[in-house]
Amino acid sequence: MTKRERVLNSFQNQKVDKLPMGFWYHFSPDEDLGQQTVEEHIKLYREADFDFIKVMCDGYFNYPNPFIKTVSSAKDWLHMTPMGENSPYIQGQVDRARSVVEAVGKECCVFYNVFCPMSLMRFGTSEELLMEHLKEDREAVCHAFDVIGEDIKTLIRLLLTEAGCDGIYYCVQNAEQFRFTAEEYREIVRPAELSVLEYAHTLSQNHILHCCGWAGDKNRVEVWQDYPSAAVNWAVYVEQMTLGEGKKFFGDRCVLGGFDNRKSGVLYAGTREEIEAETEKIVREAGTRGVMIGADCALPSDIATKRFQWVRKKLDAMANII
Repeated sequence: MTKRERVLNSFQNQKVDKLPMGFWYHFSPDEDLGQQTVEEHIKLYREADFDFIKVMCDGYFNYPNPFIKTVSSAKDWLHMTPMGENSPYIQGQVDRARSVVEAVGKECCVFYNVFCPMSLMRFGTSEELLMEHLKEDREAVCHAFDVIGEDIKTLIRLLLTEAGCDGIYYCVQNAEQFRFTAEEYREIVRPAELSVLEYAHTLSQNHILHCCGWAGDKNRVEVWQDYPSAAVNWAVYVEQMTLGEGKKFFGDRCVLGGFDNRKSGVLYAGTREEIEAETEKIVREAGTRGVMIGADCALPSDIATKRFQWVRKKLDAMANII
């Protein structure tokens, strides 16, 4: 079975020869290093023998719409317009994804990391300003979410139709329990966020939903429970919801993860024996249909590649139980 078949079968809860796996970390969070970033993605994929590649959006976290610099009050957001497909912000990401896809051909599936509208606005301004403006003029800020969403849709269209990605890894955030009630989140954040994901599904069905626990605070995960995706990835250790539990919670969809991504986690700090034992524990708990092994989120970039190789070899050795 090829790596592509292994992943796509898992998306469909179909039998595989061994469980697919993939991990990721940030190579250069604050800048686009061009071809070097592409080569680092390929190097990690080949050395660790991953079954898929998640292309990181390093250097493209901040949404650089020039209108943002003109905003002085919440109501100003009502006048923001999209940057459009010729924006270097969009074209640069498409070029990176295309280069990765061309390097691996149809050897494996490639997914590109895409953040939701509210997160991009938060990155491009600040958390304090965004939450303050939401209190002052919710309608204006929600308009900005929609505008950012249009640029995200353009990015997704080009990633899938021109760069050749199989799908996106859609990162939803901002549902921490301290930030919004579930009702507020569904009213304020959901419309633009879900609109992006639903648009992506008109172009491909092979998307991974990432319910991000980046800050270590528990999310109201139920607000994402009905978001469409082929697979779901969440912070097992933050949300205290195992892969097996999450598989039921998300309607028996394919699940991705299992390992803690923090430096205190066994994957980063444990011995080979501990990592092998954790791998087996995850598989035994989650099952072998519609399960892909990964981590809660991005791992520290200084993690040794051999640690991924230990997981790979253990999964290979467990192929007989599938």
